[in-house]
Amino acid sequence: MHIHARSLRYFDMIRRCGSIREAARRLHLASSAVNRQLLQLEEEVGTPLFERMPGGLVLTAAGEVFSRHVITVLQDERRMEHELEALRGVRRGELEITAVEGLNARFLPAVLERMLTRHPMVRIRARPAGSAQAARAVIDGDADVALGFSITRDEALRQCAVGEFALGAVLRPDHPLAAHREVSFADCARWPLILASPEISTHALMRPVLARHRKPLTVVLESASIELAKRLAEQGIGIAFQTRLGLEEELAGGRLAHVPLKAPDRLVAELGVYVRAGRTLPPVVDAFTRLVADEIEASTAAERGGADG
Repeated sequence: MHIHARSLRYFDMIRRCGSIREAARRLHLASSAVNRQLLQLEEEVGTPLFERMPGGLVLTAAGEVFSRHVITVLQDERRMEHELEALRGVRRGELEITAVEGLNARFLPAVLERMLTRHPMVRIRARPAGSAQAARAVIDGDADVALGFSITRDEALRQCAVGEFALGAVLRPDHPLAAHREVSFADCARWPLILASPEISTHALMRPVLARHRKPLTVVLESASIELAKRLAEQGIGIAFQTRLGLEEELAGGRLAHVPLKAPDRLVAELGVYVRAGRTLPPVVDAFTRLVADEIEASTAAERGGADG
């Protein structure tokens, strides 16, 4: 089987778009040319790679298998280009990151500052996403690195580093519960609450706690925005729930307090950095994941120090 690199790139774009017309638009080609390449590829492989559905193209079982091969080939091609550039003394590269919103306050800026100081010619693209969406982007080859909380284990992902961060009540420092070393959900439930919506990992962590609580709740907001939740908590509108990550400025400035939740099962969120399993990492991706690992270690140490204080 001799498959040309052009066919792989066309296939990958069709996979991403779910449409020959949209793939052709992004490739700046005629739809007929892209369709012809797909038909030739399917003939070469010996089986359909997509199902033609009313809503667009969907990968067949064979297409799923083939897509994993294509993602590997295209990422390895980019890695080779970066390594050849490094041998020529060109210290540049590209990095696609997808990370949860809560890391944008301090964690991710600290990592990116060190990355760009050491590697100023690197071009970085960073996109926000929920934890599950970030993981999916890495599996599908749409991102090099995912940073997310409590990501479900998947054989297609490799975890490069992980740290545990306690889930806690987020509230104003003058709130009656703020002076406690830890609080139960029942303690918090006597006040208006700000809860996470299903798009973010905190929702899944809180689900067993909510299920055990039999009394009515006053929920003033359910949101996927960490920024919105903490702003309303700062205004005294309600009690929110998250880890200390993303609250660094507010905690240091005395605008918010974070009180760990006590529960029968310890409530912790795992922050991990993930790449696609089986991938040989380009130097720029490897350098970034090492810096993230260092920052996770520093943040877990700060978490312990904050709990002791």
